[in-house]
Amino acid sequence: MPKALYATFEVLPGHEETLQRMMADLTRDVRAEPGCLRFVAYTRADNPRAYHVDEIYADDAAFAAHMASAHGRAFNAAIVDKVVDGGSTVHFLDETAD
Repeated sequence: MPKALYATFEVLPGHEETLQRMMADLTRDVRAEPGCLRFVAYTRADNPRAYHVDEIYADDAAFAAHMASAHGRAFNAAIVDKVVDGGSTVHFLDETAD
């Protein structure tokens, strides 16, 4: 069963360009993961420092591999001093209809 989630975070002032580059690199790397079905990063129209990242993985194992990836761990470590509250908030989703 696919694993769906979204992650949100808000960039601290002065780190916008850095995070934009980091997200571009992360997006490329995550989309190359064998179990990644969707990885799309957005910024909110009313707040360009607020990110919303839609993610779908093939299954729990694919998500676990994503979480264990070197690029994912490096990204999460690098954003600690660049985003509000030191990291992203993750919301797991359940599909309600086909």
